[in-house]
Amino acid sequence: MCWRKSSFSSEEGDNCVELGAMSQAIAMRDSEDPDGPKILLTRDGFRVMLTQLKRH
Repeated sequence: MCWRKSSFSSEEGDNCVELGAMSQAIAMRDSEDPDGPKILLTRDGFRVMLTQLKRH
């Protein structure tokens, strides 16, 4: 899987979340702990999360 982070992220990687696209899900991880836990959301679940974040 190819992990990506925002182009707005600093080179130091402070407080960055990386995303990885899977066929049926979106994976998220802490860029400072790439071997740590990951969160998996369905594509619809990810869309809902982004919509909620944009409202706040």
